[in-house]
Amino acid sequence: MRLQSRTARAGAVAAAVSLGAALAVTGAVAQQNQNFDNVQIDAVKVRDNIYMLVGAGGNTTIQIGDDGIMVVDTQFAQMSTKILNAIRSISTAPIRYVVNTHMHGDHIGGNEAISKAGRTRAGGNVVGDLGAAATATAAIVAHENVLTRLSMASGQDAVPFAAWPTETFATERMDKLFNGEAVQIVHEPKAHTDGDVMVFFRRSDVLATGDLFTTVMYPYIDEANGGTIDGYVKALNAIIDITVPSNVNEGGTMVIPGHGRLCDEQDVIEYRDMATIVRDRIKEYVKRGMTLDQVKAKKPTLDFDPRYDTPNGFWSATKFVEVIYKEMSEQAPKPAPSRNQNRNQNQNRNQTKGSGQ
Repeated sequence: MRLQSRTARAGAVAAAVSLGAALAVTGAVAQQNQNFDNVQIDAVKVRDNIYMLVGAGGNTTIQIGDDGIMVVDTQFAQMSTKILNAIRSISTAPIRYVVNTHMHGDHIGGNEAISKAGRTRAGGNVVGDLGAAATATAAIVAHENVLTRLSMASGQDAVPFAAWPTETFATERMDKLFNGEAVQIVHEPKAHTDGDVMVFFRRSDVLATGDLFTTVMYPYIDEANGGTIDGYVKALNAIIDITVPSNVNEGGTMVIPGHGRLCDEQDVIEYRDMATIVRDRIKEYVKRGMTLDQVKAKKPTLDFDPRYDTPNGFWSATKFVEVIYKEMSEQAPKPAPSRNQNRNQNQNRNQTKGSGQ
């Protein structure tokens, strides 16, 4: 029964997600290597007022209502016109908020164009020149770590000032009441990056996770931007804490992943179990004193590779193992010094003390 249900659901959105899954990459190099001309945006209706837009980068979530439109993630900059056209085919209401789940280019690339197509509601908390500009655009909302990292980026990684967040928060959660619905923007630290959030539309019972959860590859641990496997597993457990399944674990809370098809709680559980199993296998090998090459030879991801490995992509099983191994090695307790080492240390200390006298 479960297989039939999931197959039917997957079939309904397969056309919409296939291209986005195949192009699930991030960064400036990825943008340069892609041809966006033939990419189209497909809309999947999740609830009455929630849609999932699928295209060349990460998934985009939109919430519509009397107050206007909230957009979660904006994909690549080159897709902005097509995303705006897709939004306008659903609603002509003003775009009020753009929420970024994290800092990667396939999720924030369209910030500037899409925010300029909207308008901030009166009563925003921005001031000065930035505030004056923001009133003529939609507010861009993100965790403060996103703003910090974007403001520090330079060279080919630099992001235009107009694409930076205009409204940030540093706490565990930001709450908004929008379109008569409580919207919770929840920070999950040190997971995919150090600035990731998930966006929970409480009345609609829909959760947009950004890259805290995907269906097309192993968890991408962006170590350079504060990501950790332990934080990622913790974030997956936090998603499961929010979601509630319906009959026979199907349906219930709908989960929109950063990349891939529309999901529910059971999909997240399976992904969490995979990430936990691989991490714990590598952790045990590190405890045994095994080298990275020895761990790779053990193939700790072998049973999951047919589903999640992307050997020709920017993120593969090999890279996943390497990042976990490094993190587990840093956590491993240092061996206690031997008796001879202690004796030598004491002798050196006494000699130093004696020479000082």
